[in-house]
Amino acid sequence: MSVASLERPARQGWLDYRTIWRWHFYAGLFCVPFIIILAITGMLYLFKPQVEAWIDRPYDRLALAGPAADADAQAVAAVAAVPGGRLQSYILPEPGQAVRVLVRDKGGTLWRVYVHPESLAILHKVAEEDRLMQQIKRIHGELLMGDRGSLLVELAACWGIVMLVSGLYLWWPRNGQGWAGTAYPRLRAGGRTFWRDIHAVVGFWISLLALFLLLTGLPWATVWGAGFKMAREATGTTAGRQDWTTSRAAEKAADAAEDAAASHAHHHDPAMMLAGAVGLTEIAARAADLHIAGPVLINPPKTADGPWAVRGMSQNRPERVSVDLDGMTGAVLYRQDFADRHIIDRAVGIGVAAHEGQLFGPFNQALGVLAALGLVLLSVSGAVMWWKRRPAGALGAPPALRFRGSAALMTGLLLVFALLLPVLGASLIIIGLLDLLLLRRLTGARRWLGLRPAS
Repeated sequence: MSVASLERPARQGWLDYRTIWRWHFYAGLFCVPFIIILAITGMLYLFKPQVEAWIDRPYDRLALAGPAADADAQAVAAVAAVPGGRLQSYILPEPGQAVRVLVRDKGGTLWRVYVHPESLAILHKVAEEDRLMQQIKRIHGELLMGDRGSLLVELAACWGIVMLVSGLYLWWPRNGQGWAGTAYPRLRAGGRTFWRDIHAVVGFWISLLALFLLLTGLPWATVWGAGFKMAREATGTTAGRQDWTTSRAAEKAADAAEDAAASHAHHHDPAMMLAGAVGLTEIAARAADLHIAGPVLINPPKTADGPWAVRGMSQNRPERVSVDLDGMTGAVLYRQDFADRHIIDRAVGIGVAAHEGQLFGPFNQALGVLAALGLVLLSVSGAVMWWKRRPAGALGAPPALRFRGSAALMTGLLLVFALLLPVLGASLIIIGLLDLLLLRRLTGARRWLGLRPAS
């Protein structure tokens, strides 16, 4: 794209075209490696049900000859397979499947134990964190770096939003340009125009879908998610435990609280039977009669007279159901369907289900794959464009020219982004301080970065 073509829109717009282009360039340069990682891991995670079914296939087609052992015996066998373990959850099995039991050891590690429903033999045991899709989820959410990685992912997501919004503004047809090179590529143009059109057209068609994925991922983010939770608590819009975690630290805190509660309970007996209480076998039978979408987890009482918690944990979150059964009688004490949740929880739940590709079946997965591949192509084409036009000895940022546009509108837009995306706002402050305190003293660095000369 020539300098002249960039100058024309600048004279007629409220926003300065070249400034937006510079922000788009810097945002893209930072985001590209992260966006590619997030797109590929996110695309793989879309197929979690199919992948896990394929991995677990040796334990899902068992040749069963007689009646199954009761749920109490199955849970006892699973807990005995983990030294110092205690029952975390019993997962209702489907016919012909090994029974999955989640057992937490003394160190806090959660194990998934596969038990033969008849012989009670331990068929397999794996730490939940070591399962393939959990590893992919950790890469996607925290780059295998814990909360520091989660912050990096959140920062990349925030700048990714800036990149997509600014890209839509840049490539939108104006001044009679027509839709060539925006809605469809000029494939015969060749050279830089070819890559420019691929970048613009892919961005045009997938931007809204990609923005949806980035925005629906924010409730999981460490800073944005924590701020969202605080805002809900301050406004009284919370209703029960949040159905999603915001960071590894928050998840560990929840597990620690649960462990503390369990330490005072009376279900440490290997038989997992509470004196005078309903046992797991009867609770499992009652849970099966509720016909909840699976997987259905049964969590033991946290206190001697507490309820059993039955949780439908379908990845399609609108199908999720929470039921508490009386620990003494097995009667239903409480039931919450998705429709009973606060409207904010429902909105986030629908967004999360769509984000994970589980809201409306294979078509949802196909849209997710389309968005992921589009983001990868967008990133690669942008990198190729930059590499082809970058000058020797410089980063290749668009040169800073005299500002043309509404300064008040540009400032207001930047403030809105900074307030709605706190990590983005913090990064802007750091960039400003870096420029003020360091970069303006380094003429060579400013020239390489394409920044304005310090006045």
